[in-house]
Parts: sequence; C-alpha cells; structure tokens
Amino acid sequence: MTEPRLDHSIFGGHDDHHEHHVGRATRTRSERHHRPMRRRRRGRRFGILVVALAIVAAAALAAYTVLRPVVDGFLESNDYPGPGTGQVQVTIKDGDLPPAMGRALVAAGVVKSTKAFADAAAANPRITSIQPGTYTFRKQMRAVDALAILLDVRNRTKAPGITIREGLWKDEVFAALSKATGVPLADYQAAAKDPTALGLPAEAKGNVEGWLFPSTYEFAKDATATDQLKQMVAMTVSELSKAGVAEADSERVLTVASIVEGEVSGEADRGKVARVIVNRLATKGAPNFGLLQMDSTVHYAVQKRGRAGTSNADRQSASPYNTYKVQGLPPGPINSPGAASIEAAANPTPGPWLFFVTVDPDTGQTKFAVTQAEHDRNVKEFQSWCRQHSDRC
Repeated sequence: MTEPRLDHSIFGGHDDHHEHHVGRATRTRSERHHRPMRRRRRGRRFGILVVALAIVAAAALAAYTVLRPVVDGFLESNDYPGPGTGQVQVTIKDGDLPPAMGRALVAAGVVKSTKAFADAAAANPRITSIQPGTYTFRKQMRAVDALAILLDVRNRTKAPGITIREGLWKDEVFAALSKATGVPLADYQAAAKDPTALGLPAEAKGNVEGWLFPSTYEFAKDATATDQLKQMVAMTVSELSKAGVAEADSERVLTVASIVEGEVSGEADRGKVARVIVNRLATKGAPNFGLLQMDSTVHYAVQKRGRAGTSNADRQSASPYNTYKVQGLPPGPINSPGAASIEAAANPTPGPWLFFVTVDPDTGQTKFAVTQAEHDRNVKEFQSWCRQHSDRC
C-alpha cells in the first residue's frame, strides 16, 4: 500500500491547487468588475463630507456674527475712561430715581451705560441726597465722576421757584401756574380731564380740586401741564400718607381739610375747627344737626372771594356745596389745603365745640362755643367788626 503524499494529505493535491488558482482568477475578475462602483461610492462620500464641512463653516460664521457683539460686550468696558470733553446740561426732575437719572445721562452722552451709573449709585449711600435741578457735565465722563457732580449741591442750577399758596381753587392754581411757566391755561384745563395721567386716586372721582398741593415747585423747563399737575397730586398723596390717612378716607379728610383751610387764619385753631366739623356731623342733639353752615363752602359755591361772611342771597344757592342748605360734607374739597390743615383734619383736637366764628378777620382771632347762646354772643363781636369794616363784609 502506497503511503499518501504529505503534501496531498495536508495541503491538498494538484487539483486542489488548480482550483485555488481558478478561484483566485475568478475573484480577481469580480474585483475588477466592482472597482468602478466603489470609486463612485467614495466620490459620493467625499461630496457629502464637503457639503457637511460647508454647513459647519456657515454655522460657525453665523454664530460668530451673532455672538461677537455679546462677547465684545463682556470684554468691552461699559464705562468711559474719562475725564470727558465739552459741556452738556442735564435736568434731574423731582422724584427721579437712579434708573431715570442714568437714562438721562446716557441720552445726553455723559455716561456710557445705565449699568455703569447704577453700579456707581449702588456703591454710594448718599444717592438719596441728590436734589432736582439742572447740572453741567462733560461728555463721556466716568460714571463715578458724573455721580460726584450730582452729589455736590453747589453744582445745581435751580429752576425758578413757583409758589402756589394754600386755599386756592383749582382754576386759580391753573392761572398761577400758567402765568409763572408760560404754559397755556388751556393745557392745564385739558390735563385736569385725564385723572389717570395725573395719578389721581380713584377716591377723587376724577376731580383734581383739593389734590393740587400748595408748595414751592421747581419745574423743569420742558415740564408739561400734565407733568406739573402730576407732581402736585403726588405731593398731596404723600402728605395724606404722612398724616396717617388711609386711602379709602383720603377724599373725606381732604374735604374737611379744605374747609379748615378756608375758615382759619391762625395756625392754632385748625384742629379745633376740624373738631367742630366732626361734632356737628355726629351730634344729633345739636342745633341744625347735620348742617355745617360754613361760609367757605358758600364762597366756593358762588365762586366769590374778598369778603368776610356771606350774604343772604349767597346762602340761598342751590349748589350742593352750600352747607347752609345741604346736610353733611360737600361733594368734595373746596380748595387746595396745606399740610397743617390736612394734619388737623386727620387728627382733630379733642373738644365739645359745635360753633366757631372769627371775630377779627385781621388778626384771625377765632372764638369757639358749645352752646347756641355762647355762639350768638361771639357772632355779635364779628358783626361789630363788620360795621367798622363795611367794605370788607
């Protein structure tokens, strides 16, 4: 028996070797057949890669364009280096807070950003001491330097003071403001018809009478009629708050205060007059219960000034403000009361008085009484004064 050849038993015989070559030749032909297809696939993949890279590049460019200002904003200072150049005037209005000051300074080109000014203001506890007025700055100043100018009252140029005295009717207030500011009277009359713009509380029922606080004001040169009246209303709201008056009671207290303002000449009597008003409305056993019988309300009803007391004809007025005929308080304030009258109306002096009369209008001497008989004697003193001053009664 012939032993098998090692190369056949392990590696295969000649035929196997032939088949191996045949298969290799076959695979080689197959590879040649598919090689163009693989090239096409590689071409498509390269094209996709190029498009993808183009998209990424475009996105990066867009992101850079959009984000660059943001990044620059982080890197760039929001404040000028100073010291600045030239001159520019900026008016700080009464009631302006740091944000409003910052906006005015940015608009004038004084500081670079409201943030820079806000940061400077936050770091200085004296910020609340800044007074309204006109200040002169350089353009492109450091925020802290601009703040220093505002904090030094010597840099402040005051606006001309306009004094509105106590006890004026709203039409008289409008006339005084127009004369002092040059703003047309019609502008004030129109502004008064927009209670929302004036910040007038709902309790006022749309009527500014009594809500235009008497004081000395420094209005900005460009202040409109609405700006001015709004500031005056805000002052009244502030004074009511100082006196501890609840918002719901504001109109009633102002009405009492306006009567006090119209009746009193001397400071010491205001609280006592307010008490008389309260007592006459509350004491059912009092003569003419519920009738205040205040001459100041009649003066308002007939729109007459200049004389002490009232005439019989005036007291017959059908106006709801005529407290000789209509019980209770009038429909609203009859003038603009000052702080002393508001305080008196909010906190009347304790006492039993039901009557009072100013026996000497020149000195303001006023006498109070509990009984009708006592009051009648006091009235005779007033009548004696009137006989000596017939042109004023």
